Amino acid sequence: MDEICHCDRNVWSRKEYGAKILEDAGYFCADNIPLPLVEKFAELSGVQEDEYTNSYSKVALGVDIRAGAEIRKIKTVLEQLAEKGISYEILYLDASDPVLLKRYKETRRSHPLARNGRIEDGIMREREALQFLKEQADFIIDTSKLLTRELREEIGKIFVSCQEYKNIFVTIVSFGFKYGIPVDSDLVFDVRCLPNPYYVEELRPKTGLDEEVREYVMRTSTAHQFLEKLEDMIEFLLPNYVAEGKNQLVISIGCTGGQHRSVTFAELLYRHLRKNAGYGLKVEHRDISVHKK
Repeated sequence: MDEICHCDRNVWSRKEYGAKILEDAGYFCADNIPLPLVEKFAELSGVQEDEYTNSYSKVALGVDIRAGAEIRKIKTVLEQLAEKGISYEILYLDASDPVLLKRYKETRRSHPLARNGRIEDGIMREREALQFLKEQADFIIDTSKLLTRELREEIGKIFVSCQEYKNIFVTIVSFGFKYGIPVDSDLVFDVRCLPNPYYVEELRPKTGLDEEVREYVMRTSTAHQFLEKLEDMIEFLLPNYVAEGKNQLVISIGCTGGQHRSVTFAELLYRHLRKNAGYGLKVEHRDISVHKK
């Protein structure tokens, strides 16, 4: 039986949506069943036949902190499944503390571990309680910057397309220094040393998404060398970040206004990294819309 323990950190909407994705992919999904029943449920799932399929060969179980103190028992449950030859994989949905706090406030939910106190305290207790499960996880998806459709794509890569997944999601952001550096940046690169299309009248209203602008920015050997060294650096860093346990990486590339040079480099880096299957990846152009107002 191919079983998935689908766990997250109190983001009900993301977990429920994740279960819906797996359900659409042909999994039988059950959310928050009592942990003592998991082993028996797994045994029955492996032999139970229905009129449409020969067995429930793909099962997804949703588990979260609402299981209370019994959440610690899941380690024993998983050991018992392994002893009986029942295979499983753990998908852990994570998010940063500020994002979790924002989601709780938007949904007006109380945190089950807040004990009538602050949501931040509940999140901290939850993180501590589930750390052992995160360390055992086969797949970790940080949902902090993911739209629901992007979460669908990432889960689909793992359980539908069966692609290699390296537990890190990379976001490449172009920006303009005049509007400030993105606050969630992990790496920041400054491309203001490159030719600026802003001073070419016919290129000024265009962006790095236009071929003419890209050609102008990349017309010098310096630009090509910069891009090659940037690609080499990111390729070197990514596996090391994965080994260190980092699940999300924000690469910010800035020029003066965030319209031409930074957009060009962000797009070219995105295209290069897209060739490397296994990393979650998207590109955002934060300040392009500023110039369209």
